[in-house]
Amino acid sequence: MLHTPQVIIMQPVLETRSSDDFSLWPVASTEAYGFMPLSGVLGPEEIGTAVMYVAACNDVAPEPDDHPPGPADPLGSFLHGLLTMDPLFAAGGLQVTDTATGATLLPGCCNGLDERSDWLEALDGDGWASFGHDPTPLAERLGDSVRLTIDAEQDDSPVIELPADELRRLLIGAESDLADFLRLATAWAARHLPGYAAPVSAALARALALPTPVVQPLP
Repeated sequence: MLHTPQVIIMQPVLETRSSDDFSLWPVASTEAYGFMPLSGVLGPEEIGTAVMYVAACNDVAPEPDDHPPGPADPLGSFLHGLLTMDPLFAAGGLQVTDTATGATLLPGCCNGLDERSDWLEALDGDGWASFGHDPTPLAERLGDSVRLTIDAEQDDSPVIELPADELRRLLIGAESDLADFLRLATAWAARHLPGYAAPVSAALARALALPTPVVQPLP
């Protein structure tokens, strides 16, 4: 996790659901409609929770002509969408918090972690980017600074302003956090999903728009 001198924190986050009824592998207790930060410091149950959320995002009934039927066993059935859908989706994005003011920019509905490259549009492209709706977060380049609007649909929305160079460094830090998480998740899959470790790790990489990891055999 990378901090700026202006005490601004950026974290990659997954949108959460309630985990109370899940029993296919150990998960942490979470509530619906929240966000879970991803990094290299998560414990096994937190990693299992994140894998569950990514799989759940893609656990949809496919059209008969698009996908083979799923396995009958509960584990294979739950992982079927994650292992066969293309493209994959991981609901969430990048969360930005100004710890001095408490203002927090959260990804909006329908935003995915694979879309985080849109932030570069604000820095190097058209000068602005939005990240979902309800709320509608917005990033705008203003000279050497970037203004982050928490909800562009509200006239009195809080904003976070930071130098463009600081935002670029925060994005690099968030990318490192995601890569660290994927390394943990790859090792977790080898232990908890040995029959699916390689395809699950590859699917997680695709959902997060990261290079495919190498699954190491267990000692």
